[in-house]
Amino acid sequence: MKKIFFIAVMAVLPCASVFSQGITGAWNGTLDFGTFKLRIVFHIEEKNGIYSAAMDSPDQGVKDIFTDSTILINKKLRITIPKIFAVFEGKVSKKNIKGTFTQMGKSTPLILTRGEVKNNRPQDPQPPFSYHLEDVYFENKQADITLAGTFTYPETGGNFPAVVLISGSGAQNRDEEVFNHRPFAVLADYLTRNGIAVLRYDDRGVGKSKGVYHTASIQDFATDALSAVSYLKTRPEINPQMIGLIGHSEGGSIAFMLAGNHDGIAFIVSMAGSGIKGDSLMMHQRYLISKAMGVSDKKIAENEELIVKMNAVIDEHTADSAYNYPELFVGEIVPPKMKENVAVRNAYAGELEKLASPEIQSFMQYDPTEDLQKITCPVLAINGEKDLQVPADISLDNIAKQVKSNLTVKKYPDLNHLFQHAKTGLVNEYITIEETISPEVLEDICGWVKKIRN
Repeated sequence: MKKIFFIAVMAVLPCASVFSQGITGAWNGTLDFGTFKLRIVFHIEEKNGIYSAAMDSPDQGVKDIFTDSTILINKKLRITIPKIFAVFEGKVSKKNIKGTFTQMGKSTPLILTRGEVKNNRPQDPQPPFSYHLEDVYFENKQADITLAGTFTYPETGGNFPAVVLISGSGAQNRDEEVFNHRPFAVLADYLTRNGIAVLRYDDRGVGKSKGVYHTASIQDFATDALSAVSYLKTRPEINPQMIGLIGHSEGGSIAFMLAGNHDGIAFIVSMAGSGIKGDSLMMHQRYLISKAMGVSDKKIAENEELIVKMNAVIDEHTADSAYNYPELFVGEIVPPKMKENVAVRNAYAGELEKLASPEIQSFMQYDPTEDLQKITCPVLAINGEKDLQVPADISLDNIAKQVKSNLTVKKYPDLNHLFQHAKTGLVNEYITIEETISPEVLEDICGWVKKIRN
């Protein structure tokens, strides 16, 4: 999941007021953009008459965005967050702080009230656990890095089937934690309680895993997953002939890649893995999300023109150059009337940098068709019909067309990209939904793996 906000360097300015006890603490409010809403939390502190604040965007899973200045004068509060080109200005009262949040020249009313934003996660596993749970480390010898994860296996018995969980795009921890959900923790808990061992791990450069994430391609991430399989083969509790992969989103594509090129994969489960070439998928994704948000066809077309321009810059100057020095080439994509607007130039540079990143470039260029045709192990491919990030019909149709082995395909009505029951499928819903993974999906994956074992 890509984040909109970025952490800024914190600086503080002295305040001319002694009203500190009235505003210190957590304040939350909701930005209403019409087609979607976004919750904001400010954590305000005071020391020796100097204020500082950090901002959270819980609906985007982003925390501790430091501000450049927090000033309170005559009960008027101003917090600036230049890294996202934003400022909040409001009047403090006993009940709330009423004001406006302005970002890149666009202002939205925002009323802050005291308190944190809390989300209920009823499926989140809690100790004590009825199975063995170990923190483990294993080597990716090809990359010369150590990866860290959690290995869970049933309390009694042996010769267990096992799965490696492969996360989606973006730097993820072993629980694939996103929007205060821990889907891999929920999935691992369910499978292990039903007799299936699970290894989930922090992506390289995340948590306790070594390595660097932002310089890695999906082919690099595939070697990490294959190293996890190799580690499971060393565990005496595991049946080495029954080690499979469960990949979510980009992780599903990695599962296709590995199963099509390595004989040691016993089975794979693709949870919204893309069955089409990455650049085509991303085009469908942009269109579906934009339409669901009410964006006009004209604006969608303009955005696609921007993507074409950015790809042309990347082709001409190389992805490495565009990724490392996007500010040098941003003049080639910024509209002429906005070339002198620093905020706009920075925003465009940020988009160019993301598009040119090794992960995105390698995903765009990866076409799973050939690997799908080479897969000989059993495959379960599932999607939610309200998935706007990996459209179910387009993806599953090509998977069904290409895979010649034992294939099971299933679409779930009303489920989104995270396999939650959803109304729109938009990303902003993810955090507001209490369900982490549909129980039906958990049951189906577990039942299918057990069937394959038998």
